[in-house]
Amino acid sequence: MPDQGRDLTAAHASATLLERLAEKLGGRASVTAVYGEPVTAHGVTVIPVARIGFGFGGGAGREVGATRTGDGGGGGGGAGARPLGYIEIKDGTATYKPIRDPWVDVVVPLTALVLATALPKIVKALRRRD
Repeated sequence: MPDQGRDLTAAHASATLLERLAEKLGGRASVTAVYGEPVTAHGVTVIPVARIGFGFGGGAGREVGATRTGDGGGGGGGAGARPLGYIEIKDGTATYKPIRDPWVDVVVPLTALVLATALPKIVKALRRRD
């Protein structure tokens, strides 16, 4: 029965690893992760705003069988942040200002122009086909 004890130890170690990862990442997932530290200059306060994402995983394993032996392990994690905008506080008034993707300002109007030009021609060609 020593294999059973070893399996339980590996399972316990895996669970402990996952708990530690969750505690570390959970402690960082707070309002301060989304809203940055305020910066004040010339009577204007700016608070950065971002979208934050965390993810993690872990694993353990053991091959069970008469002729097979093995151990396992694993783990991984990641985080990402994307700026969304900022809150500007000036003269007692707070205003949210989004940061726009510059490609949206180019691609959306260009797509609308292409569709407006091509769509009538496509409809006309389809009508001729019928």
